Amino acid sequence: MTYDLKNEDDVKEYLKNLHTEYSFGCFSEKNPEVCHLLGEYYEAIKRDFKKSAEIHKNNCDNFDYGRSCTKYGRLSVIGEGCKKDAKTAFEYMRKGCELKDGAGCLYAGLLACSKDDVGRPDKKLLVNEGVAMMDKACSELNEPRACFYLSTIYLGGISGYFEKNLRKAYKLSLKCCENGNPYACANIAQMHARGEGVEKNKELADTFRKRAVELENEMKSNQGIQFQQGIDT
Repeated sequence: MTYDLKNEDDVKEYLKNLHTEYSFGCFSEKNPEVCHLLGEYYEAIKRDFKKSAEIHKNNCDNFDYGRSCTKYGRLSVIGEGCKKDAKTAFEYMRKGCELKDGAGCLYAGLLACSKDDVGRPDKKLLVNEGVAMMDKACSELNEPRACFYLSTIYLGGISGYFEKNLRKAYKLSLKCCENGNPYACANIAQMHARGEGVEKNKELADTFRKRAVELENEMKSNQGIQFQQGIDT
């Protein structure tokens, strides 16, 4: 059956059938990937955050589905559909990381390096674990956001807990810049301008600064195109 998604009745019918399909796949077939989709459906379509959180938690606890572990952890950070609890959030996102979800490694790592209390008494050990999780997300699980956040940690360090390493910061920033991150390119430009972690080179600083501006303009342009396309549909 085909649906005209510009027709309100067709949209309602489509969403109703989608819910039936996801519910069957999750509860009858015990398919964790479909359970995750059902959880997202409750959040995005029904706006039932409590049910969404419940499904993601069960999918993590019962099926070890990494993306759902990460999702429940993120919901626990802000208390959406469940109790706001940084300790629970960290443990679920950490489990997502162990199950090779790149976003889980990223968010667990960021939380470990934050000022939030996640129930670990040794803060220095926790920060190092957080950095290791972000490194896993960047180097093993193809999560580009982790590479950038990791580069900023190496760039500035975390006072009292983690020493900065400008050479590693440069290497990671270069990787992010090559992948189209304008802020990483700007950081490289600044490092070349100051000679921090790399040779002082005005020409290279100007080159990376120009690249940062080009990428930022491309991002703004792409956002503008998407916005216009959204109006037309």
